[in-house]
Amino acid sequence: MPPTQFTVEEKYTYLNGLGSYHETEAVKGALPVGQNSPQKVAHGLYAEKLSGTAFTAPRHENLQTWMYRIVPSVTHRAFQTSKIELAGYPSNGKPEYIQVPNQLRWRPFETNGDVDFISGLRLVAGAGDATVKTGLAIYIYGAGKDMAKKQAFYSADGDFLIVAQMGTLDIQTEFGRLLVRQGEIAVIPRGIRYRVELPEGASRGYVLELFQGHFQLPELGPIGSNGLANVRDFQVPVAAYEDDQSDWTITVKFGGRLFDAAQDHGPFDVVGWHGNYYPYKYDLGRFNTIGSISYDHPDPSIFTVLTAPSPVTGTAVADFVIFPRDGS
Repeated sequence: MPPTQFTVEEKYTYLNGLGSYHETEAVKGALPVGQNSPQKVAHGLYAEKLSGTAFTAPRHENLQTWMYRIVPSVTHRAFQTSKIELAGYPSNGKPEYIQVPNQLRWRPFETNGDVDFISGLRLVAGAGDATVKTGLAIYIYGAGKDMAKKQAFYSADGDFLIVAQMGTLDIQTEFGRLLVRQGEIAVIPRGIRYRVELPEGASRGYVLELFQGHFQLPELGPIGSNGLANVRDFQVPVAAYEDDQSDWTITVKFGGRLFDAAQDHGPFDVVGWHGNYYPYKYDLGRFNTIGSISYDHPDPSIFTVLTAPSPVTGTAVADFVIFPRDGS
């Protein structure tokens, strides 16, 4: 099956491969050779390590990236409670979910020209607790304008899996840029700062915030070495930086609440990075569908794009599953 025929042309280049160890630099020599944090980094940069797991996690599970940036990310003022409110969250940041046995569906949420990607998030379902890193939250977003020119956001609670159902998202991250179009998904791991613009106007879609662990590809078992979502089809941004010494606001989701911090430099100043903890996107049209050619209908797990495993083997905290197109 060919990739999705998008109406919006791709304008960025990417690295390919999910789970791979990547390296990229926007200025030659920005990445040190043979070491990670030299006393003097090339070009006067600062070395920072962003960890997605404990330092001592098993090697095959360990997620971390070294970044080389113009100004240390910790140079900001104290965080204060944000004026932005997350729709669906109480003031203490801990929603009380009501469990019902009914199947639920919602009519399409209207987009509002007065809200951006962050203020347009609306909590509709969830389980667990972000403060103890269990469970997840599910949102619908409806955004009608770009985020403020000097504002960036990150979640300290969990990974954002973003599904663009309508419109296009141009996402500027610390690691580089992602263009996410209708038919694509993006994952922004916990702790990574980003800003969202809407190059084609209003956008609507879904977000699954994973508090517990991280997304990964499902095991293939007897399917073999290829099939479903293939490793090489996931796209990772290349380093792209801005040397911006103006005032910015950093908004963080922490414990279900939003906080703002002011800083006198831009957050997108990473000149080079290397590691295996990074944002990425995927074209759902590239999914290699597996099915029965004899009789019966296999379980819907054969349509799993990404999974977040729980401590119980074979049981997920969350699975992202699609009903793909046929091969015609």
